[in-house]
Amino acid sequence: MKFKILIIVFSVIIVLVIAFLVLLPSMFTEKDVVSTFRLLTLPMLIFMAALLVCMGIFFFFNYRLLSLLEREDWPALAYYLEQKCMTKGKFSNRNVRLLASSYLVLTDYASVLKLESKVMLTKPSIIGKNLLLFGTARILSGNHKEAAAFYKSYLDKGKLNRKERQWTHFFYGFSLLLSGAFKQCQPEFTSLSALSDDGIITALSAYFLNKTIAKHSDNSIECLSASESGRKRVLNSIKTGAKWKREVEKLGSDIHVAIIKRYIDETGEWLYNAA
Repeated sequence: MKFKILIIVFSVIIVLVIAFLVLLPSMFTEKDVVSTFRLLTLPMLIFMAALLVCMGIFFFFNYRLLSLLEREDWPALAYYLEQKCMTKGKFSNRNVRLLASSYLVLTDYASVLKLESKVMLTKPSIIGKNLLLFGTARILSGNHKEAAAFYKSYLDKGKLNRKERQWTHFFYGFSLLLSGAFKQCQPEFTSLSALSDDGIITALSAYFLNKTIAKHSDNSIECLSASESGRKRVLNSIKTGAKWKREVEKLGSDIHVAIIKRYIDETGEWLYNAA
């Protein structure tokens, strides 16, 4: 649904609720009841009116941004956000995230890294909140060793939540894998295969251990054993291919997920065709 239509629908609903609360007391004849009812509904009326005003203000100040997102006009969106960030210095988390995403869609990886450098000087905390985006730029540009070093620098950061930490460990191992550092990435995938509470991450780790890392490992039997253990963990929690597909859909369309979509699909086939 279009943003404009969505805003209008919500506004109409709020107006109808306000009108209902205002007109409802007229159905009563007793003055005491009417007075009590109005007193009870007054906080709701104030809240709904304030909500309507806030929605109007939000839409007014974000109309340009919402329109560009709706049209998926990535060059225009990137230019608009560049004016916000680079020219006016408004490095909010939202602006930085959308600008980095726009650059990635446009395959302008150098601009993502330039943005990162600017943000690091002004609001470095934003980098940690969007490290998967900035790491993705390095992977897509072919700088796999640099990507591994970038992810490694955030492995022990305390501000990452559990899910972000596990994805950071995964992409650290994935970057090492892409750079050919098979012995270095084996401990990461072995650990995730055994300990991750995310079924997708566990499955991907087990898949890479089985299909790639075992061929280069000094102890391929141990590597395959870790892979099989991880595979069984996944099959115990995600029992069917249909459920696997639903779990994959929950990941959404984030760019860091899109770049490993091929491996996610291959992992699903490996899990359930071999089961």
